[in-house]
Amino acid sequence: MAQHFSLAACDVVGFDLDHTLCRYNLSESAALIYNSFAQFLVKEKGYDEELLTLTLEDWDFCCKGLALDLEDGTFIKLAADGTVLRASHGTKMMTPEALTEAYGKKEWRHCLSDKRSVSGSDIPCCSGKCYFYDNYFDLPGALLCAKVVDSLTKQNRGQKTFDFWKDVVAGIQHNFKMSAFKGPGMCHSHLDRGPNPW
Repeated sequence: MAQHFSLAACDVVGFDLDHTLCRYNLSESAALIYNSFAQFLVKEKGYDEELLTLTLEDWDFCCKGLALDLEDGTFIKLAADGTVLRASHGTKMMTPEALTEAYGKKEWRHCLSDKRSVSGSDIPCCSGKCYFYDNYFDLPGALLCAKVVDSLTKQNRGQKTFDFWKDVVAGIQHNFKMSAFKGPGMCHSHLDRGPNPW
């Protein structure tokens, strides 16, 4: 016997970005997320103001399933077996030749081949030295971090490591203050599910 779902039986309804109960305007929500973090990085952390300028073409960079190597600013798109399908340094895509030279057909160094992601997807689990962008809320963050890498690369020619993640985390803490979500009638269970910086 099929069970029936009724909104009238719910005390609280929470919306997530998986389109289960409503359809989001992704372009507007993505721009809002991007701009709030870019403003913080520019005004509070002194990053280049070019982060505040976006074109429609910039959004072409975004796709679910990117992993950011937090040490060298490389964005990786992984296959289910942990090998690299494509890569970019910031937003600058690697050529097929450079991709083969850097990664070949071997598993990416931050993959944990004996584990799978907690989401149950086919994407390999990654170590703590990378961040995996796996949902629509994350995509503006991927673009922002890629543009940060572009900016830092331009300013510091030859730089091999990047130390900007702490500023991104500070932006998360600034933009998602728990006190803003407290008050009568607020449900906190969604906020307590674990870290999702975007």
